[in-house]
Amino acid sequence: MAQHEPLLALTPGEPAGIGPECTVRLAAAHPELKLLAVADPDWLQSVAKSLSPGLEIAAWSPGEALMAGRLACYPVRLAATPVPGQPDPANAGYVIECLHAATALIRDGQADALVTGPVHKAVINEAGIPFSGHTEFLAAITSTPRVVMMLACDDLRVALVTTHLPLRAVPDAVSETAVRETIEITHAELRARFGLAAPRLQVLGLNPHAGEAGHLGHEDGEVIAPAIAGCAARGIKAYGPVPADTAFTPRALQSCDAVIAMYHDQGLPVLKYAGFGRAVNVTLGLPMIRTSVDHGTALEIAGRGQADTSSLDAAVQMARRMCTGQRP
Repeated sequence: MAQHEPLLALTPGEPAGIGPECTVRLAAAHPELKLLAVADPDWLQSVAKSLSPGLEIAAWSPGEALMAGRLACYPVRLAATPVPGQPDPANAGYVIECLHAATALIRDGQADALVTGPVHKAVINEAGIPFSGHTEFLAAITSTPRVVMMLACDDLRVALVTTHLPLRAVPDAVSETAVRETIEITHAELRARFGLAAPRLQVLGLNPHAGEAGHLGHEDGEVIAPAIAGCAARGIKAYGPVPADTAFTPRALQSCDAVIAMYHDQGLPVLKYAGFGRAVNVTLGLPMIRTSVDHGTALEIAGRGQADTSSLDAAVQMARRMCTGQRP
């Protein structure tokens, strides 16, 4: 863990979205932070000119010291000049290259953690680059066999067994191995990065009423329950399967440190209702710390100076605390 003020590599994401705006506004508002944007410095300077005119963007090379009052930027060049609100497939490769470059900086010890802004998945795929999300992409480029997507807001944490899949594909993806590994990774990361000595994990069922003893589906009893039992036998405080419709009551949440949901729209609507704009997306299991915003590119307000930086601020602060060993 970093014992100094950590240097956070920040990828603004889709250049036509609100990510660049949030980046320059956050940097201007918090000069005390050590931020390293991985982006096109000319585009960031153009964005800053209208939104944060006092902020200077300074191109940075590995080994150079950061200069007070400037946002350091590791240069990755755009293919086309962005138009706010209009993503261009020509810049899809740029978005991907920013992620590669930031990951390499962390791998080489030049930065301590990665904070990512929102990307436009459809435009990346339209450009012929297969991309289902940051979580899966970062796992692939770091050769990590399994990672866990977790969103956190205040004391509510929700980790997912499956991530960006069509709903009809979820039951086949919820295997005993997938559930077990999600529990194990979440347990290990909450201990190592979140200061929880013995995290309590509430594991949701897949079907209504957690299968109603097999009358509403077999996965809960035949797949999820054995995975939980195996983890519990090794000392992990995991319990369930718990029916999802009662798992998020205040009383239920008081008894756990994280919820393990089976799929994206089972666990995340509650969390985003409770804290949209303040929640943080964390990728567990990577060989590095990665946090992200909980929102998308917001193309409809890009370039208007209306973007809320709260989620990016929360992602930066969580990465910072995770680096320094403080409880996020």
